[in-house]
Amino acid sequence: MLKVDKLNQYYGESHTLWDLDLEVPRGECTCVMGRNGVGKTTLLKCVMGEVSVSNGSILFADDVELTKRRIEDRSRLGIGYVPQGRQIFPLLTVEENLRTGLAARADGKRTIPKRIFELFPVLEEMRHRRGGDLSGGQQQQLAIGRALVIEPRLLILDEPGEGIQPNIVTQIGEVIRKLIREDGLTVLLVEQKLPFARKYADRFVIMDRGRGVAKGSIGELSDDLIKQHLTV
Repeated sequence: MLKVDKLNQYYGESHTLWDLDLEVPRGECTCVMGRNGVGKTTLLKCVMGEVSVSNGSILFADDVELTKRRIEDRSRLGIGYVPQGRQIFPLLTVEENLRTGLAARADGKRTIPKRIFELFPVLEEMRHRRGGDLSGGQQQQLAIGRALVIEPRLLILDEPGEGIQPNIVTQIGEVIRKLIREDGLTVLLVEQKLPFARKYADRFVIMDRGRGVAKGSIGELSDDLIKQHLTV
C-alpha cells in the first residue's frame, strides 16, 4: 500500500532521514518504533507533505508518487492522518470537528459516515459538545474519527496512545484491528508503547538516527532488538 525508497530529508543543514526504506503491506498494521528524535514523526510528515523531501520516492497504492503531489491532494487519494497531539478544534463541536474532515473526500460527500459512531459511540453521545471540553482520550477518538470520515485506504497514526487513559488506549487498539479485519484498512503507526505494538501491530520497523535499522513481523521483535534500539 505504501513504499518508501531511499528517502532523504533535511531540516536546514541537519540531515534527518538517511536513505530510508519502508514498506507498509496492504491490510496490515505496520508500527514504526525508535527512541525520541530518530525521525519517526518526520517520516510521517514527509508522507503527508507537511515537510519536503530532498530525494527518494514515496509510492502509494503501487503507482502514485506522493512526492509529486500537493499536500491537499494526499487526503483525497485516501490517506487519513492523525498527528501527534491530536490537533482538534477546541471551540468547534464534535460534529463540526468531524465535518471539517469531509472537505478532503474525493467524492464530495458531506455526511458523516455512520461507521464513525459505530466505532466510537461516545462521539455520537457528545456530538454537540465542544472539542475542548472532552477528555484527552475522547479528543483522541475524535481526531481518529475525523481522519476516518474520508473512508481512507491508509490510516496514519502518530502515537495515538500518548497521554491518555489505558482503557481508551485499549479501545483504540481494538478499533484498529476491527478496521483492518472488517474494512480492509491499512495502518501505519508510530508508537512507543511496546505492549500496544506487540498486541495490535502485524509488523515493525525500528529507526535509529534517521535510518531503518531493523524490521520484521511483530513476533520477531526480540529482547535484543529492544535493548539495543528502544530502551533508554
